[in-house]
Amino acid sequence: MRDLGAGFGYLLKGQRWVGRHGKRFGFGLLPGLITLVLYAAALIALALGADDLIDWATPFADGWGSPWATIFRGALTGLLFALGLLLAVVTFTAVTLLIGQPFYDSLSEQVDMDVAGSAPESGLSFWRDLWISTRDSLRIVVRAGIWGVLLFALGFLPVVGQTVVPVIGFGVTGFFLAEELTSVALQRRRVQLRERLALLRSRRTLAWGFGVPLGLAFLVPFVAVLLMPGAVAGATLMARDLLGEDADPGQAEDGDPGQAEDGDPGQAEDGDRLRDGAAPAPHMTAPGAAAPGVSPYPQPRP
Repeated sequence: MRDLGAGFGYLLKGQRWVGRHGKRFGFGLLPGLITLVLYAAALIALALGADDLIDWATPFADGWGSPWATIFRGALTGLLFALGLLLAVVTFTAVTLLIGQPFYDSLSEQVDMDVAGSAPESGLSFWRDLWISTRDSLRIVVRAGIWGVLLFALGFLPVVGQTVVPVIGFGVTGFFLAEELTSVALQRRRVQLRERLALLRSRRTLAWGFGVPLGLAFLVPFVAVLLMPGAVAGATLMARDLLGEDADPGQAEDGDPGQAEDGDPGQAEDGDRLRDGAAPAPHMTAPGAAAPGVSPYPQPRP
């Protein structure tokens, strides 16, 4: 339960951080607005065409007596729109991050600077980073799509489909939102998708505490746009927690790189290792932060 509260706390801390950095908040709204317009058009098209699509897909119900055909097809139409809405919530973040990648990378780096006085860098070119982000986002969308189809099918179960399945749906949505948002900070640390998922699975309640409230908020029009910059900032703080790094903003005031020397003498050395893409000293990885045999810091490429 403490991780559940900590995840929600990072969401709030991220919003407070962008509140103190108004310029970054303003620039962060543009990618979200572009994505919102695209998704709104897609959902409107789905709403207008859902009835015809369901009628075409269920010809066997044409001979059913009234009102059973209407009830059956109405339920399917509602489930289809709910599935579209679920996929929109899950993929909205991925698309927004791709559109606004340069800004969100910069915002995440600034959060790291605010916390520790230094920001890890991937050492990859912009286009290489963009390719990795696009590839990983597509993988997450496919995973989310599989879950969406499964939950859509389970929605036909009496009682369970109207109670348990929606709860599971929000849990799945929250987990994938947490993965997509923490990927901004973790990709700069050369943490691959499989390892990111292992980190989040090892602390699912932390991911749920961050992602589920965000997913619920994203259901409200324009709220997703307003919360995106703060969500990236909060996810950066959560990523630091997952890797056993300090996650409190303002620890290194005025971006003083020497702050680490006043506390853990190995912290500055680990900052240098991270910037070079090398593995950190063992003390930086919190116990239980990754699945057995999985290092959250990949070895540098030759």
